[in-house]
Amino acid sequence: MSQELLATFTEVLTEEFGVPADDIAAEATFEALGLDSLDVVELTLVLEEKTGVKLEDEELEDVRTVQDAIDKVAEKQA
Repeated sequence: MSQELLATFTEVLTEEFGVPADDIAAEATFEALGLDSLDVVELTLVLEEKTGVKLEDEELEDVRTVQDAIDKVAEKQA
């Protein structure tokens, strides 16, 4: 599941935000990828369309890395 979600995140980050695929790794921070807090909110909206999982604003407060976001989505999919 995690690999599948990483692939989804990679697709969204490259297509929607122009992040080079080579820069995307589970441990990468959104800040290092050039995304600010508004970008992260937009990212969650796109991911909601693709995964059917809605992340609330308060759930995003401790999301700093791609893996953090993957974990949140996986937790809600379970």
